[in-house]
Parts: sequence; structure tokens; C-alpha cells
Amino acid sequence: MIRRILVATDRSDSATRAVEWAAEMADRYGAELLVLQVVAPEHLVGGAGSAGGSEPAELGELAQRLAGERGRARVEYDSRPADAIVEVAAEEDADIVVVGNLTMSERSEFLLGSVPNRVSHTAPCTVVIVNTADGDAAQARSRRRSDEAANKEVSDGQLLGRAARIAAVVAKYGLGNLLSRNGDPAASDEARAARFREALEELGPTFAKLGQILSTRPDLLPEPFMRELTTLQDQVTPLSEAEVVAVMERELGVPWEDVFGSIEPQPMAAGTVAQVHRAVLVGGERVVVKVQRPTAEHEILRDLGLLEQFAEKAAARPAFTEVIDVPAIIAHLSYSLRRELDFRHEAANLERMRAVLEPFDRLAVPDVYTELTTARLLVMQEVQGIPVSSAPEGEARRAAGRQLLEAYYQQVLADGFFHADPHPGNMMWCSDKVYLLDLGMVGEVAAELRQALLLMLLAFWQEDVGFLADVMVSLSTERVSSRFEPAAFQLDLTELVARYRHLPLSELRLGPLLQQLTELSVRHGVRLPASLALIGKAFGQMQLAAAELDPTLDPFSVAGAFYLRRLGSRLRSSANPRQLFFEAQKLRVRSVRLLENLERVVGASPGAGLQVEMTGNDELAAVVAQTGTRVALGLTAAGALAGAGVAATAARARRWAAPGLSAAAALLTGVLIADARRARR
Repeated sequence: MIRRILVATDRSDSATRAVEWAAEMADRYGAELLVLQVVAPEHLVGGAGSAGGSEPAELGELAQRLAGERGRARVEYDSRPADAIVEVAAEEDADIVVVGNLTMSERSEFLLGSVPNRVSHTAPCTVVIVNTADGDAAQARSRRRSDEAANKEVSDGQLLGRAARIAAVVAKYGLGNLLSRNGDPAASDEARAARFREALEELGPTFAKLGQILSTRPDLLPEPFMRELTTLQDQVTPLSEAEVVAVMERELGVPWEDVFGSIEPQPMAAGTVAQVHRAVLVGGERVVVKVQRPTAEHEILRDLGLLEQFAEKAAARPAFTEVIDVPAIIAHLSYSLRRELDFRHEAANLERMRAVLEPFDRLAVPDVYTELTTARLLVMQEVQGIPVSSAPEGEARRAAGRQLLEAYYQQVLADGFFHADPHPGNMMWCSDKVYLLDLGMVGEVAAELRQALLLMLLAFWQEDVGFLADVMVSLSTERVSSRFEPAAFQLDLTELVARYRHLPLSELRLGPLLQQLTELSVRHGVRLPASLALIGKAFGQMQLAAAELDPTLDPFSVAGAFYLRRLGSRLRSSANPRQLFFEAQKLRVRSVRLLENLERVVGASPGAGLQVEMTGNDELAAVVAQTGTRVALGLTAAGALAGAGVAATAARARRWAAPGLSAAAALLTGVLIADARRARR
């Protein structure tokens, strides 16, 4: 039997529809009608007695007008409307609670929750939610559905409209002559670079990302432009609470209150692709939620469509692509942005980085709530820490600084997977650890480049300019020009090595070093892989953070220690085995260079093989074969002897390792001597 119906109202036009519906129901069952209004104290002006149109007397008149003697009213002053409704329902022993689906939705929804949803989950009786949406709200929902549909498909008309907008921005900032002085001879490089950066910011997320990529390409842009592009900033209006809720509930498939206890209305950060909020899960865990902007995918795919059309036209002009490989740059941009639009990739990056950092007890990444993470929603642990620069002095801080560098060598030189944006703002000090944040931008390094980069650092460490030049030439992505002058190249490298290697530790920076190596190579016609500049930029950012933690760190010594660990040894001094390995690597690289130079001398075409035939000299062939055998035996004996030396100095070597390897070396040496005696006879 229905004896008492409670209906909640905030006195809005939409809420009045719920009150009228409840009055009709009360009249049908002859039930008492209790009209309840919950007023948040912060919304009062001059105290509870002056709440505008929400005085108890006026509300009582409304109840009696709708239900006669069976109608009464009640006003509660509480900042928790849903909880207040439930408490009154229990106190009044209501049989049914009626609320409108828009009731109080405008009042700090993140902190209070959706009132109808919360009431339906916690009320002690039946809850009826009345659809009180008016025509405007329905139209708004229709517009939202249209926007979502537009996100899925980009029409030719939209491309033309966007192209016109881009043309207007190009004209506004004079981008046509921006990279030369023809358009404005009086403008400084810095002023022109600033205009370029402002234009990219105005054009939106796709072009901002393009600027980030160009900022790592010293072979394409002058230094002032690269420096200016590192300051690119997103210029967006933060999403409203309603827009954030809509994205969350669409991705989660349930009302957001079923997952989160509360969400801070003010975003921690707002960008062109997403914005970030602090939140608390229903279980009490503090988290950070990254929410994708509803229009981000549509805007980015639209711009990529235009840029891909431009790349196709550029590819048809060889003279243009000889200067800049536009299709390759646009393909890189498209790949990066499409991955960035799917937050599941960032979640996977966090898990992959966690495995990379496992050996380092002073480094960590936030936990990911994979069950709550989707393509457009990322939920992860909130790291409640302080900036790394504010970490307390002590052994933990110094160890973390060293481990940052060691881990970066591990990421770049061993695993081929690294954090591509490790500036101090993407790090936090918490529980005596450095947490790496924001894995949305990562880099990958092919095995060949990893090996070459390690050798470059070792050559720099050993101050072997000749070998450094050989490694860099072997890395060239294009055939070295016939005008290439090795002596001039090595002379410039010698000056660079001398300038950097003997700097004070506080001034050593690997990032600028790699960048200058790239620029120097371009000047001499040796085009290095573009990813090397990105690695250099990331190295520079990481070293800045490491230097804040421990200013005495020598990055080259850390690289040397990493190199020794890569050999699987713990040498106590600069022993011969290390030098043997280094010389072997030099021999390998220089043998490749020798073959390339020989091909050029004999005029071999690119990609063609060089074949040398020796006929009519069996005696010479026998000598070569015998010599090869001796060389092989000699190298094997030397390797065994070197291994014995390493084992003798290693901390964890087995007892039999050094004697066993020494015996093997002696045996092989004996075989070599016997073979030489036979040859003399």
C-alpha cells in the first residue's frame, strides 16, 4: 500500500514536472505528498531565512495547492542533496521517492554526484526517476549525438573548410616566406621562429604535434626554430563538468558514481587531446583520470587527411623530396597521433616501462587500473609526491640520480624503448623514489642504431675521434656524397670532443652533444637517422633531472659502467679485456667502411655487389687458407685468455672458470705453434 510519496525539487522548471507527476500519483492512491527541497548552504544569501523563492512557506503553499490537506513541505539545508533526500525518506517512512532526471545537476556535480543516480542506489524504498528534460535539453543531446557521428567521418566539405582556415593562418603569420629572409629582412631568427610557433599553436593539436616532431630535426630547421618549438603550448578551454561526465559514462558504460566516489571539478591540466582530473574511487583509492576531448579524434583525423594529401603531391616532385622527405614526416606524425588517441597504448607503455625499471629500486611508474582504462579514458594511481628538485638530501636522492641515467642507457641502448619526454615536470619524488609520469610519448630504437649509439658513446669516452667518425658514417641513412672530406669531418669532430669531454661535470650535457653531432654531420653531408635527435633531446632532459638529484654525476662514466655490465663483467680496473672488445668493435666497423670505400673506387653502383676472383694460383689459395686457420686459432686463444682475465677479477665467477679458460688458451696456443712448425718443414 502506498501511504506517503516524497518528491524532491530544486524549484527549477524541469523539477516542477517531477512534482506535478508525483502529485498525480498521490491523488491516484490517496497518498500523502511530501515536497522536499534541499538547499546547499553556500547558495544562500543572507542566511537560511532569505533563500529567495525557496522559503518553507512558499513550498508549503505549493504542496497544498497540488494535494490539498494531504500535501506538506519540508526544506533542508545540506550541501549533500542526494544524502539529504535519502535521510528524509527514511525519517518520514516514505514508500516512494520521486526525483527528476535533471534535479540539482547543475550544482557541483563532480563533488556531489548525479542526485537521481545516487538516490536510486541508496534510498530505503522505491525510487522513480521522471524524465524532466525540456526541448532545449533534447536538442542538446541531439547535437551531441551529431558531433559524435561527425567524429567518425570527415567529409570533403569539412576538409575544404579546414584548408581555408589553414590558408588564413598561413597568410596571417606570413608563413610562406618564414624560413627565409626574403619576406621580412629586418626580422630576427628568433622573431620569425616565434611567429612559426604561434601559427602552429593556433592551428591546433595536429600542427602542435608536427612542431614537436620538427623540434627534433636539426637537419630540417635552424637552431632558433628548434629552440622555439620546444615551448609549444596547448591553448584550449577546459571541458565542462557535463562534457567530462558524458565521456566517462560513455566509456565506462555505467553512471560515473558507480566507479568514482568523487572527482575534483578543476582539471590538473587541459590539453588539445585530453584533460586530467584527480579523483577518488568508490573503494577510497586516490587516482588520476585522463579524459579525451570529444572532438579531438575528429579534428586530428581531419588535419591528417589534409596533410596526407599534401604529402602525396610532394612525393610526386623529386626536387622537393630531395630536400625534405615530406611523406616520411607525415607518416611519422600520423602514426604518433593515432597512437596518442588510444589511451590503451599509454597504459601498455606504463606496464612495459615498469618491467624495464624493475632492476632499479629508486625508480617507478604509477599503477594502471586496466579494468577502467579504455581508448578515451585512462585511470592510474595518483602519485602524491613533490618535484624531484625538492627531494631531501641524502643517499636515496643521489642513488636515484645515478639510476635515472643508468635506466636511460638501459632503455635506449639495451631495450630500445624509452620515455621520449622525461623533463622534470614529468617526474615526481615519492617514498624515496622517482616516479616517471606521462608515458604518452615514447621512442623506439632499432637494434643496429642501439649498437652504433653505444659505440659512439664509448668512442667519445675513449676520445677516439677516428672511430667516432667511422661509426657516424656507417650510420648515414643515405649514401655519403662524393664531396665528403674525411679529414675535415674528423677535424670538426676533434674540436667538438675536446670542447665537451673536458668540461666540468656540472656542464656536461649529452642531449646538446648528440644534437651538435647531428648538425655537424648534416654540414658534411652525412645524414644521421632522425631518431637520433629525439634520443638526444630525451637524453638532455633526463640528464637535467639526474643532475638536479646529484650534480656530481659524470654521464660518460655512467655510460662506461653500463658498457662493462653489458659485457657481463665486473672489472676492478681498466684491464685489457675491455680494450680488446673495444678494438674488436673498431675492426668490425672499419671493415664495413673499407668495403664501402672499395666499392666507390671501382665504381660499383648502389646496391650492387663486388666480386673478386683469383684464378690459377693454388699455392696462394693454400697459404690464405692456412693463414685463416692460424688467425682463427689465435683469436680463439686470445678470447679464452681474455675470458680468464675477466673471470679472475669477477666477483661472482665460478672457481673453475679462470683455470679452465687458461688451460683452453694454452691448448689452442700449442696447436698454433705445432701448425707453424709443420709449415716451416
